[in-house]
Amino acid sequence: MHTLLQITPTGTDLLMEEEPVEKTLSIIELVTSGGLGGQLIMGVLFILSIIAIYIFIERLSALKKASKEDENFMNQIRDHVLAGRLDEGVKLCQHTDSPIARMLEKGISRVGKPLNDISAAIENTGKLEVYRMENNLATLATISGAAPMIGFLGTVIGMIVAFHEMANAGGQINVEMLSKGIYTAMTTTVAGLVVGIIAYMGYNLLVTRVSKVVYKMEARSTEFLDLLHEPV
Repeated sequence: MHTLLQITPTGTDLLMEEEPVEKTLSIIELVTSGGLGGQLIMGVLFILSIIAIYIFIERLSALKKASKEDENFMNQIRDHVLAGRLDEGVKLCQHTDSPIARMLEKGISRVGKPLNDISAAIENTGKLEVYRMENNLATLATISGAAPMIGFLGTVIGMIVAFHEMANAGGQINVEMLSKGIYTAMTTTVAGLVVGIIAYMGYNLLVTRVSKVVYKMEARSTEFLDLLHEPV
């Protein structure tokens, strides 16, 4: 008589079965998994991001300094000009590090000449100050436009790599074969957009700050010219 043995899996046997392990990618692995082309694109985007952040911080600090103004500065200038103490007014402007002070210094040094000459001197000095404040803003604007395009270049490179692998596969295509090209396409696109968005937002913020300082400069120059019309 034959005995049939039935073996049933125990709890221990079930635990010994392999469970699927979820694989996650770190940022470094995500960057380096796109092949040489993706690494070059990501390197360029990283350099552009460093340049953009440096320009933003440096210009923001400079514009904060340029926008500071002593509340008593114009009152002191007014007193010096009306009292005929032009040398004291010039010294006050020289000891005040701001675009407004440098403009008014040029205007005070031209007092006694026709009003059109004084206005032209102040205007020319103001243009130079605006040029200094806008230093490197064009570079930041270029990065905001170029970074997404460089990211899209990485997308094209990644798709070329993917199609090249498909062509060499000869009909035996699998996902792992295409992963390198897809990684390159996706990571570079995201990186380019992130760098471009950061640079674009920083550029617009700095332009707004420059506009506020320019408005103050125009207001103070007009106030100074009106001062010259007042009777002594």
